Parts: sequence; C-alpha cells; structure tokens
Amino acid sequence: MKKIKQILINAIPVLLMIGLIPLISNDYWLTLAYIIFIVVSLVIATEKNDLLIFVFGFFVMIIFEYVFTSTGVEVFQRNSLFNLMPLWLPFLWGYGFIVIKRSIIILDSN
Repeated sequence: MKKIKQILINAIPVLLMIGLIPLISNDYWLTLAYIIFIVVSLVIATEKNDLLIFVFGFFVMIIFEYVFTSTGVEVFQRNSLFNLMPLWLPFLWGYGFIVIKRSIIILDSN
C-alpha cells in the first residue's frame, strides 16, 4: 500500500497537467503552465537522472507522435507543433517518463 501511495504522489503533477487540457485552450499558455509544473516539481524533488529521462522522453515522443500523426494513426484537434500535434504534448510525455522511472524505482525497492 505504501508503494501505491508513493507512485500516486509522483503522478499528481501529470494528473494536474492532464486536467488543464480542457481548461486552457491556448497551446502556448498550456505549454507555459506545463513548464511551470515541471520546474516546480523538479525543484521540490529531483532524483538522479530526472533531467536526462525528461529530455529522452521529450524527444523520443516527438518522433513517435510525429510518425503516428503523419500516418493518420493519431489525429489531434490542436496541432501547434509541426502542424500535427499540440506543442504541450512532448512536455507532458517528458514528465510522464520521469514518473514512470520513479514508479519503477519504487516498485523495485524493498
């Protein structure tokens, strides 16, 4: 139960970021809000390799989302990045990668 609680606490920023999507219709303002969430979250608690994992997730998911959207597998109503996807999406994925990494570490611990 303790591990589930720790994972949920780490996921709170992602859940809040997802909750902002219908509330902030301007992709640029939403991207700024995401950057603020990410910076504040990392200032509060930074773990080893968080920045590396974020950068990895950010760029890898841009490539994957680009392939998905350009082949028609995914379609976004908001397409401010490369005219295919929302500008804020790679930031959400990047921080999501951090949460996944932290969750694996939590699950791996005794």
